[in-house]
Amino acid sequence: MNYQQALTYLYERLPMFQRVGAVAFKKDLGNTRRLLEALGDPQNSFKSVHIAGTNGKGSSAHALASILQSAGYKTGLYTSPHLKEFTERIRISGTEVSPEFVGQFVTQHQGLIEAINPSFFEVTVAMAFQYFASEAVDIAIIETGLGGRLDSTNVIDPLVSLITMIGYDHADLLGNTLPAIAGEKAGIIKPGRPVVIGADQPDLLSVFEAKAREVGAPLKIMRQMRVVTGEQGVFHQDFEVLETNKPAMTLRTDITANYFLKNIPGIWGVISELKGQGFDIDVEAIRSGFANIKTQTGLKGRWQMIRQKPLVVADVSHNEPGMAQLLDQVSLVPRKRLHMIIGMVRDKDISGVLNLLPKEATYYFTQSSVPRSLPASDLRMQAEAMGLPGKSFDNVNEALKEAEKNAHSDDFILICGSTFVVAEIDHL
Repeated sequence: MNYQQALTYLYERLPMFQRVGAVAFKKDLGNTRRLLEALGDPQNSFKSVHIAGTNGKGSSAHALASILQSAGYKTGLYTSPHLKEFTERIRISGTEVSPEFVGQFVTQHQGLIEAINPSFFEVTVAMAFQYFASEAVDIAIIETGLGGRLDSTNVIDPLVSLITMIGYDHADLLGNTLPAIAGEKAGIIKPGRPVVIGADQPDLLSVFEAKAREVGAPLKIMRQMRVVTGEQGVFHQDFEVLETNKPAMTLRTDITANYFLKNIPGIWGVISELKGQGFDIDVEAIRSGFANIKTQTGLKGRWQMIRQKPLVVADVSHNEPGMAQLLDQVSLVPRKRLHMIIGMVRDKDISGVLNLLPKEATYYFTQSSVPRSLPASDLRMQAEAMGLPGKSFDNVNEALKEAEKNAHSDDFILICGSTFVVAEIDHL
């Protein structure tokens, strides 16, 4: 099979959570273990960092990869979902896996796939681990897909784990309380391996403390660090890191989303742990890594500016806690009028997100092409019932064209609500 044939085979044969939702979620690691065992357990041949959380895990993964790349390490990065192309999920030092490798992997292991009948995600995890092993990476940053305890990535023995902010998302699969969700994320904590808790959520610390005690894992809570916002430009923002009994450090990042700064303590904690385990990561690598996250890793969709006049920004925030942080930044943007293009998937807390949206904005409701997407007309009706009138559009590019037609040069157009809506923006 060539690359396109391999993708068609995977999409058509295997259940994919991003497309069909909960039916694709396998509540055990059996398939993943069987796949990896047949491949010779490639996950045991490279060092890794494991990241779980509701919000912030993707951008934290990209930041850590960028810092390690800047320090001169051959760095694998596994994230999901992709925005434009499948190969975005698997990278080494910023370079995406080759289409040829994807085609070869599926062709070579087609019989194994059909014997085990895994999910799409289980196959992509095995593919990534095989690629990192074959390319002899120095270290790989591995982002969980869903949850932690039963996530397909949870077969690695990482040098350090990171848990980012916990919020309500996938409650039907992970639990309907924050402690229950935190318990699922805590499932990545491994015996004897340090875990960093990056978010300031005191009510959940007992969950992580209990799991860490159970398995004998050192727990690092980033209470001693403060991150102070500095100058913000169109393509960068500055911030200051304050640690007890240490000189302040001013840094710059090319991720201009304010909410990214909430991830800094967790990222910092992981770097500190890696340095303690012998990794040579100096101040200049940290400085360069933060400043070049997008350019070195290809990260997209985090407060990504598409146009300046009118200002058009796309952001993949899609659940209630993520949207709340996004809208905090929106409120700080000088503009004449706010135009919001929003689409969501069916299994999110639609009313919870709609409750956060500003009444004064002009709304353009849209949808993506994935089956999980809530039809734009349904979203519009729910929004109108909550005092948010607008028009519905079959795809995001039609909605954007209409918003740009209606907007003045000093207006602000925000595209958000779903990773899949953002992914379908032309020329993203």
